[in-house]
Amino acid sequence: MDSSKPLSGRTFVVTGVSRRKGIGYAVASRLASMGASLYLHHYALHDAEQPWGADSIEDVTGGIRARLQDGAALADGGIDLGRHDGGERLIMQARDALGHLDGLVCNHARSGGDGRLADISSLELDAHWQVNTRSTILATKHFAEQHDGREGGRVIWMTSGQVSGPMTGEIAYAASKAALAGLTASVADDLVDRGILLNTVNPGPVNTGYLDDDTADRPLDTLREVLDHFPSGRFGEPDDPARLIAWLLSDEGRWMVGQVLSTEGGFRRW
Repeated sequence: MDSSKPLSGRTFVVTGVSRRKGIGYAVASRLASMGASLYLHHYALHDAEQPWGADSIEDVTGGIRARLQDGAALADGGIDLGRHDGGERLIMQARDALGHLDGLVCNHARSGGDGRLADISSLELDAHWQVNTRSTILATKHFAEQHDGREGGRVIWMTSGQVSGPMTGEIAYAASKAALAGLTASVADDLVDRGILLNTVNPGPVNTGYLDDDTADRPLDTLREVLDHFPSGRFGEPDDPARLIAWLLSDEGRWMVGQVLSTEGGFRRW
């Protein structure tokens, strides 16, 4: 294998690749540069409802396509992962487009419609559970069913900062992500006997647009306060967690199984 293209011949599904400022785009960019074929999931309708707005899907897929290495393929699809069959449809469409799938990166997440405990209702809790948790678990199930036991099977889940401290104003989001962190060891133990390695990544506060002054989803004073907690003096960038995820997906990460890993640049919670 060409060491400059360590993922050549492998195919990965990456969810939440809807915006060029997103973590999903950064992950897909790295995987494409490493030789992988890719199925990109996007759902621009969700982003259109957020302060940072939607991106052009043609520009998103075009940017990844430009990074593909010789022999690699690219396909994409818009799927509402909040549907009861969203996870299954994701894997079926990816498999139909590209054949056997070697890995799954569940980067997608629901944003907005959240609050503190006193303000939260069953509607918000269910909405976050459906997208962030249920679809991730079921997509993983269907990915594992199509995997034929060959070496290199990988799954990455994404959790959040609730593993290290409170997220008082994001009860629904934190609950949905905490479920994934708590379930990692159990599902990883199930998958490892089928040649699939599962790990979960907490990227910390990464600026995907929601930490920019003009598109923030929180007061500017809060942004300044969060920034003060980074010893480097900057927010995380999408490529920061993407580097760790790409490593976990490669053969270099073959000894990491069932871990919840934080990549936060020393973010201080005190």
